[in-house]
Amino acid sequence: MTYAIEAQGLTKRFGKTQALSGVDLTVEEGRVLGVLGPNGAGKTTTVRILATLLAPDEGTARVAGHDVVHEAKQVRRSIGLTGQYASVDEDLTGVQNLVMIGRLLDLSSRDAKARATELLAEFDLTDAGTRLVKTYSGGMRRRLDLAASLIGRPAVVYLDEPTTGLDPAKRDDVWDMVRALTAQGTTVLLTTQYLEEADALADEITVIDHGRVIAHDTARGLKQQVGGQTLEVRPLDLADLPAVREVLARIGSRDPEQPATDLLSVPVADDTALTSVVAELASRGIRVSELGLRLPSLDEVFYSLTGQKQADDQQEEEAA
Repeated sequence: MTYAIEAQGLTKRFGKTQALSGVDLTVEEGRVLGVLGPNGAGKTTTVRILATLLAPDEGTARVAGHDVVHEAKQVRRSIGLTGQYASVDEDLTGVQNLVMIGRLLDLSSRDAKARATELLAEFDLTDAGTRLVKTYSGGMRRRLDLAASLIGRPAVVYLDEPTTGLDPAKRDDVWDMVRALTAQGTTVLLTTQYLEEADALADEITVIDHGRVIAHDTARGLKQQVGGQTLEVRPLDLADLPAVREVLARIGSRDPEQPATDLLSVPVADDTALTSVVAELASRGIRVSELGLRLPSLDEVFYSLTGQKQADDQQEEEAA
């Protein structure tokens, strides 16, 4: 098995704060690893070490086959990095931003311009390429920032909360771009505060809390670790809610909950509960618009693992 990223025992301290306490990570080539964790968990510190922006106090890491400490220059030539906020120069045009980065990566002027043209087309920015970036929308800036991280055709791309501040439609555009990257063989390390984003994109997920890896698996595997399934019923007629509640109370492992005005849910031990509920509702003549079993959501898994409801890391280690 070939790993694009391998980290063992990464430790980092900032003064009296222990940011990392022995983090291990592995990412196979061409795969997406989602990294989740609450505020201050150590995600950004981990990315900074893997990007050679910080040196670990202890531990080792290799990216694209190169040691992040002893072969930092080779690592930097192998990676692309997109942070939470677009880092492009708003006083330059889109073309000028990309060409400048290409030249900094030692591309010839001709090759830098050709690569800029290619990426502008790929990210649907050709028409805006000659405009100053200050005139771009937030979604356009994010797309240009992603394009900039790909100028050097990196083998590994770090996306640190890449869809922060984007509306759902623009977020979907970024998701499509990430999928296109992996289809081309690029390895992606994705940190995100949107749990559905990790669920949609990541082949595997690592959860970090208090500087340690506390869980690692596929999204489905993490959900199964938490255990149990939830049965949800949405009756067509709201007047049937009390009767549905009575049915679910007899079948579920605890009292039913009402996550929405027209929806009832209850944890169940196994999928046989579905057959029982269907039969009981039919015998009572209760019609439903929705009825099904689901595994725990990734949000529920995250809360179970960390005790926090969302991985909001916008202010993590800013002082570092």
